[in-house]
Amino acid sequence: MSIGTDYSAQVPARTLADGTKIPAIGLGTFGSDKYGSEAVSEAVYGAVRNGYRLIDCASVYMNEKEIGEVLRRLFAEGVVRREELTVTSKVWNDQHREVEAACRRSLSDLGLGYVDLYFLHWPFPNYHAPHCDGDSRNPDSKPFSVGEFMDTWRQLESLVDQGLVKNIAMSNMTIPKLEAVLPLCRIRPAAIEMELHPAFQQPELFDYVVAKGIQPIGFCPIGSPSRPERDRTPEDIADVELPSIQAAAEAHGDHPAVTCLKWAVQRGQIPIPFSVKEPQYIANLKASFDDPLTEAEMAAIAADDRNCRLVKGQVFLWPGAHGWEDLWDLDGTITK
Repeated sequence: MSIGTDYSAQVPARTLADGTKIPAIGLGTFGSDKYGSEAVSEAVYGAVRNGYRLIDCASVYMNEKEIGEVLRRLFAEGVVRREELTVTSKVWNDQHREVEAACRRSLSDLGLGYVDLYFLHWPFPNYHAPHCDGDSRNPDSKPFSVGEFMDTWRQLESLVDQGLVKNIAMSNMTIPKLEAVLPLCRIRPAAIEMELHPAFQQPELFDYVVAKGIQPIGFCPIGSPSRPERDRTPEDIADVELPSIQAAAEAHGDHPAVTCLKWAVQRGQIPIPFSVKEPQYIANLKASFDDPLTEAEMAAIAADDRNCRLVKGQVFLWPGAHGWEDLWDLDGTITK
């Protein structure tokens, strides 16, 4: 691994509702089923050395302990100070009733006194075992409940009160769910993670979140080519093969994946691409500031949306559910 160039000063920033500034691009750490914790943590080390200042973590990725060791190494070497980093984590579905314990475990593994953003990873406590196949179902799974969600959210709000987290956030939400819970929140979410890429732009949800003063963070920003097999279906569309992406990539001399990231940053979301390969994660970082797309190219990509959701979440379905669409309120019902 080379020492590299520190590009952190060139990366644009986003401002959260409380005035906190965070980078406009980050490094994802979900290694899927292909990369182990050592490979991911070493990528974090190299990425921070090259200027990444946002690291998106989660307990269920099963690599926070190794990432914590790398963070201590970076701090000890003087590469970065804690206050210069935005570190996120997430409470997993089987810990909705013990959020503080889950957060403290992540803090211990990461070796940190606080995390900057703590996410409610999914809006229901439906659990699946790591590395399960797409047909796996937990008989205890159940539909979204406003009451249960808010009980969990109150626990996240308590984390802010205790100083364990700077801001709290949601993930994998929909407009009907947000309409039901936002009026009940004492502390509103600073950000919402959602699947966002050129083939799945979610314009209605994106605009709704922005209008509420909430920062969208986009996972699968290049279509997640390393996603688990359970999240693959024959009708999936590869973002890098979209005509608008290929045309813009050719015009700028970029890899199509870099074009996807340029689009994401210029649109206003924070993409969190994952890569363990140094040339790739450096190119991804530079996409946030180098040779931006034109207005015409941005418009062409906007028109290329295919409404292709990749992470359907079918492993979280409950008995009696019709299909993965029920998870995303496409059946038109919300359980109070």
